Amino acid sequence: MYEQLIRKEKKISLVGLGYVGLPIALEFAKKVPVIGFDIKAERVELMKQNIDPSRELEASDFEGCDIHFTADPEDLRQADFHIIAVPTPINEHKLPDLSPVLSASETIGKVLKKGDYVIYESTVYPGCTEEDCIPILEAHSGLTFRKDFKVGFSPERINPGDKEHTLTKIVKVVSGCDDESLDNIAKIYEMIIEAGVHRASSIKVAEAAKIIENTQRDINIAFMNELSIIFSRMEINTYEVLEAAGTKWNFLKFYPGLVGGHCIGVDPYYLTYKAKQFGYHAQVINAGRYINDSMGNYIARQTVKRIIALDKNIKESHVLIMGITFKENVSDIRNSKVADVYRELKTYGIKNIDVVDPHASAQEVEKEYGFKMKEAPGNNYDAVIIAVNHKEYLNFSVDDIRALSNSSAILVDVKSTYLKLFKEQQDGICYWSL
Repeated sequence: MYEQLIRKEKKISLVGLGYVGLPIALEFAKKVPVIGFDIKAERVELMKQNIDPSRELEASDFEGCDIHFTADPEDLRQADFHIIAVPTPINEHKLPDLSPVLSASETIGKVLKKGDYVIYESTVYPGCTEEDCIPILEAHSGLTFRKDFKVGFSPERINPGDKEHTLTKIVKVVSGCDDESLDNIAKIYEMIIEAGVHRASSIKVAEAAKIIENTQRDINIAFMNELSIIFSRMEINTYEVLEAAGTKWNFLKFYPGLVGGHCIGVDPYYLTYKAKQFGYHAQVINAGRYINDSMGNYIARQTVKRIIALDKNIKESHVLIMGITFKENVSDIRNSKVADVYRELKTYGIKNIDVVDPHASAQEVEKEYGFKMKEAPGNNYDAVIIAVNHKEYLNFSVDDIRALSNSSAILVDVKSTYLKLFKEQQDGICYWSL
């Protein structure tokens, strides 16, 4: 497979051209012919014009690429090495929603030929590829796994908004269903991954490695969030505590904050779901998830308490929320915990809540969360919540905050960006952060 791809006798397909799939497709397209497939025709049309719908890549990233963008699954028949990079979300009950990856498996199964490879990049629980996906490939292709086609798993490690740790600079974990497939898969990814690859001993090991990467971060951030709740009651600033503790060489530097998005806020649920099937209730992981899932409500409640402490009528108060995306400097609003802040404030009867974000799409926000964004903030706010540390917000001065607020207001600085500017109270502005 590797030799035939190098000689451009075979093609690679990418199924799912989101923030994960598109960068992979373009990198491979600099080396070999690629078919980029997505079920959303409007997204495909944008990519044909060298536009990334996720707004992560520039038009120049499309240049010099041998790639055919399509929404027609029949075009996938031309490919021989299929990479599936579709989302793996959770449902309203916080259970794994495998419908995108199973649907993608069905799509590939219908075009699968003898000798083809199928590689999964979507984050799943250990065992999903072999137990859930491969039977679908066999059922729709009429082929036999291992005998007629090979399967591997190579988990995505793309970090949206990170211009330093980009796709080619992050070590790629690869796995295969046998020694031959592992060798081919490793060599093929080595074509584009400058940092090299790590060959996992099995597909399940690779699946587990990915899922604990995000679970580990989730648990550590949950610990920081719990510390923040404790220290707030003691009237100690958490970031000052962490700054002091961080002077020790082996102190792990994590910070409190809102944990949303489609990775850290989702992946642990895949692991706890699978653990239950083996009769184990994952106590630490579930506890961490509970803490992190509740932080949006906690921030809203603390804001309300401080507005009331300023002798204001909470129902007549005017609140500004700055940032709605799940992390800084990205346009992705999926599973944003800032929406929890908004909804919790609404339960207290606050009618006037303005939300602004220079990166988010107002149309997407209204569709996803049911409220309208403003193009620009107003003024005379009783509370200003800086929820996401977009680069546009990093250099605010005291005068900038004062221009947004009234003579007696609260600044809720989720990430303590302005801790050194505001010490509890300055010029009529009461300061609070996690």
